[in-house]
Formats: sequence, C-alpha cells, structure tokens
Amino acid sequence: MSEAKIRKIQPPPEYPPEEGRYLRGNDLSPAAVCVLLHTFYDQIPDWMQALVRVGVESGAALAGFLQTENIGIEKIICNVVANPNIRYLIVCGVESMGHQPGQALQALVDNGVDDKWRIIGAAAPTPYLYNIPLDAIERFRKQIKLVNLALLDDVTLARKPEVIREAIRCCYQEEPTKFLQWTLYDPGAYPAKPMCFKITWRIERPWAVFSEREEEVLRKIAEAASKEREKEKRRKEAEELLELLGFKKNGGN
Repeated sequence: MSEAKIRKIQPPPEYPPEEGRYLRGNDLSPAAVCVLLHTFYDQIPDWMQALVRVGVESGAALAGFLQTENIGIEKIICNVVANPNIRYLIVCGVESMGHQPGQALQALVDNGVDDKWRIIGAAAPTPYLYNIPLDAIERFRKQIKLVNLALLDDVTLARKPEVIREAIRCCYQEEPTKFLQWTLYDPGAYPAKPMCFKITWRIERPWAVFSEREEEVLRKIAEAASKEREKEKRRKEAEELLELLGFKKNGGN
C-alpha cells in the first residue's frame, strides 16, 4: 500500500467539538488514546498523566482520560466521529471497578445499544448513551477498531508507555502489522463526512437511571404534587371570587 493511496481529510474547524481532559495531537493520525481513570481528577498519579503525554508525543490525534461509562463515552464518540482519520482507539490505564468504562467501551463496539440507549452487555451500573444520536453511535462502531489493552490478562501492559508507543506506531503502518493480538495498519480516513456535534442534554441528570418501581413512585409523587397545586389554585380563585362579590376572607360583609 503506497502512501499516496492513504486517504486523509482535514477535520472541520469545530473539531474536537467536546471539551474534556485530553490533549490534541496530529489531526491526521489514525489513532486516539483513551486512558482509563480509576480515581478522582485531582488525584491522578504522575505515571497516568504521562500516558496521555506519551500518546500525543507518539503521534495520536487525541489522548485523554475516561472516567465514566456514560457521559465520558459520549464525549469520546463526539470527538472521534468528528475526525474520520481516527480509525483506532487504544484503551489503556486502570479499569475502574465501579464504572467499568473499559468493559463498557468493548461492549459498545461489540454489541451496540438497545432501544433504551443502554450499551448491550455492559457490566457498569448506568451504561446509557442518552445524549447522542443513534447514527453517531453506529458510525463510531464502524469507524474505529478498539485496541483494548485494559482487558488483557496481563493488565500491566496497559500501564507501560512503551506499549502505547508501539501500538500507535503499528497503527501508522502502510502494511498490516502484528501487535499483540491485533493486526494494525493505517486504512486511511473513514469514507464518510465528519459528524460534528455536541452532546444534547436530554434530561437534567443523564447519569441517574431509575428502576420501574422507582419510576412509579416518582410518578405518583409528581401526580400528588400536581393535585395539591391544583387544589391550592382553586382555593385562591374561590377567595378572589368572594372578595369580588364583597365578602371578606373571615366571612363578614
């Protein structure tokens, strides 16, 4: 495969559309790096921050952190589909036992989402992608190949800078190149226009997902509150009518 045949495009001016904890590198790169975060943002260890820098310095288009299985993944999808040159997402770092975003990403690429926007097969508590269109989710699944180092039996590989460098190097190759269990090379830009958009907040708390029982309780509470408001409204209307007719609130003339 000659270099002339590797198709690249210039991302739109709005790229990357979503803000986040990431660094921007080579816009024409076939790879992006996702470092799983198992701690709070103000407690990120130096070695983990170094993985982000290594990703960009080694030629990644974007390199940053992923902490959650919902909003975090939605932001990654937004930024990836806005740049068709990105064909690989290299996942490294340490999986969070609570949110399990690494496993959720793998389930998303493997299975997609159901009719409730839930990632099929995800073990995370709330793997719902409410805030982005379904065609963007499907585009993401078709556009990228997941190199999920975080789910390997030897989890230490996902923490080594030299492994990240080698993964990115292989993504740049013109000919298929073996990297661990994957075969990598640069296939060129995905053959479709960039999808550039920002997250649409569909609900006030998109991370809050309720069971059917909880939803029923909340519905009854809302109905009761609505009836109480209506009752109070009618009481005030009755008082206003009495005043118009010349009666005082104490019932006198």
